[in-house]
Amino acid sequence: MRHRKKGRKLGRKVGNRRALLMNLACQLVIHKRIKTTDAKAKELRSFIEPIITLAKKNDLHSRRMVLRKIPHKNIVETLFKEIAPGYVDRPGGYTRLIKLGYRDNDRAPVSIIEFVDMVEISTTEEKETDAS
Repeated sequence: MRHRKKGRKLGRKVGNRRALLMNLACQLVIHKRIKTTDAKAKELRSFIEPIITLAKKNDLHSRRMVLRKIPHKNIVETLFKEIAPGYVDRPGGYTRLIKLGYRDNDRAPVSIIEFVDMVEISTTEEKETDAS
């Protein structure tokens, strides 16, 4: 029985799974939207949302707690300076999953995971820079 065993194993051992989630979280912070399999996206959502909640506090202890999960200072800086201030009034639900269907080669379900309000802002900024 799997009582009180939350989370997906993703076919990996513990160290590889932590590294995978850390790398997916880093890429999500950098690109604001990534395309990955359904299971990885759902597991990433439960990994990144508490990190954003910590980043909203914007104090030293929160920064150190985030650096335990994501040990890249420039990415944590981006998270604290650009992403977290946009969610100060939002009590949760910082990411969105959009299901795309199935991958051609192995029929794995594929999704896009993105920040809720950041993608619209970044696409409008890109359109403004293209127009100028």
